[in-house]
Amino acid sequence: MNKNTSLSHIDNKGRAQMVDIEPKPETQRVAVAIAEVHMNQNTLNLIRSGDTKKGDVYTVAKIAGIQASKRTANLIPLCHPLLLTHVDVEMSDSELLGDGNQHGVTITATVRSTGKTGVEMEALVAVTTAALTIYDMTKSVEKSILITNVRLVEKRGGQSGDVLNR
Repeated sequence: MNKNTSLSHIDNKGRAQMVDIEPKPETQRVAVAIAEVHMNQNTLNLIRSGDTKKGDVYTVAKIAGIQASKRTANLIPLCHPLLLTHVDVEMSDSELLGDGNQHGVTITATVRSTGKTGVEMEALVAVTTAALTIYDMTKSVEKSILITNVRLVEKRGGQSGDVLNR
């Protein structure tokens, strides 16, 4: 790896490479990511009631997020396949903006593993896929749904140390 660059997926000739994690120690890794899905109150009420044409939005989105986190290495080039020890995807619905006109769902994914590389991408893929699933299941009643604020809020373990972005 070129020591003059901060991009670990680029070799000294500027070509893409998978990072060699062999020399890294195994540690407990945890990552938490969040995404928001903004929608109008009527759409949120429909989700809460469970009366959408496609079924229970929260359950399907949770399963989609968990399933996607386990397939991150198939979706993101150069990502290492990981043995995940825990994936949790939770949703809470509420008013998302202070003006009272925008409501929606906040999705939080927590991913854990013991290994040589982190699980940040797995947590981000989980919340993004869950958000896309909510959109897919409700787009027939509202076309203006907005997925926003996808972000890593916490990372623990590994050589680079802990991160807290709440």
